[in-house]
Amino acid sequence: MEMKSKVLITGGTGYLGKRLVKASLGQGHETYVLYRPEIGVDIEKVQMLLSFKEQGAHLVQGSFNDRQSLVNAVRLVDVVICAISGVHIRSHQILLQLKLVDAIKEAGNVKRFLPSEFGTDPAKMENAMEPGRVTFDDKMVVRKAIEDAGIPFTYVSANCFAGYFLGGLCQPGHIIPSREHVSILGSGKEKAIYVDEDDIATYTIMAIDDPRTLNKTLYIMPPRNILSQREVVQIWEKLIGKELRKSSISSEEFLASMREQDYAEQVGLTHYYHVCFEGCLTKFEIGDEGEEASKLYPIVKYTTVEEDMKRYL
Repeated sequence: MEMKSKVLITGGTGYLGKRLVKASLGQGHETYVLYRPEIGVDIEKVQMLLSFKEQGAHLVQGSFNDRQSLVNAVRLVDVVICAISGVHIRSHQILLQLKLVDAIKEAGNVKRFLPSEFGTDPAKMENAMEPGRVTFDDKMVVRKAIEDAGIPFTYVSANCFAGYFLGGLCQPGHIIPSREHVSILGSGKEKAIYVDEDDIATYTIMAIDDPRTLNKTLYIMPPRNILSQREVVQIWEKLIGKELRKSSISSEEFLASMREQDYAEQVGLTHYYHVCFEGCLTKFEIGDEGEEASKLYPIVKYTTVEEDMKRYL
């Protein structure tokens, strides 16, 4: 049997990071979780780290502000996965990964690096609007650094996190589905792709030792989860046995209201605009530089939109 790679996860106590740790351990990888010495009295993160340790993970102290600690951590493993936040409403830290790229280059032993992406493929968003394009531009800066350094990679494009999009019926600023009313964005007919966060982690870990995903983008596009906002709403209405009142928001109205928000909110709303008004996630073909996860790993029984939404009943 081929040995499974040893995995280092940075950002392991975050929203997706904790799921990556669970999936890595669950699939039998020796798993290391980087934690910052300046974690201080953040008791929830400390307890999460201790729970990882109880499950078999190794805790490794290191910091993006301490180059040698990063190099030492990287030298312990074969694969590095970064899951630090790229969301402005939390903390946008994408360019911090340049320090990790330097550490991986110096260590010289890493067989695969998966940077923090997990959303829309930034390579497809060269025409994105300001200010939201900063997210894609920063990710492309990191990609260039990885490729210039000759580091083997896999990029993961996981599209829409189910928790954020389905819970709010695709309405920004909502994470629990209403039983009364929904605002339809534009026609509500543009298709998007909704992926359960645990499934994102499962597919990601399955890809790290797969030669088919080496130096490629892994697109997570479960076919039953490629739906329009109206189709998502219809699923919810069927589940609750009730039709919601509907109003519509035009693209002009959406953009006008967006400009009234602060910078961080505008960044996120720009992403919603491209997804929900333009259908950016489904208007390209996966070429030779990409693979689709549900086709590569049909053994995974992914969570459907309906199954995800049943949790809110």
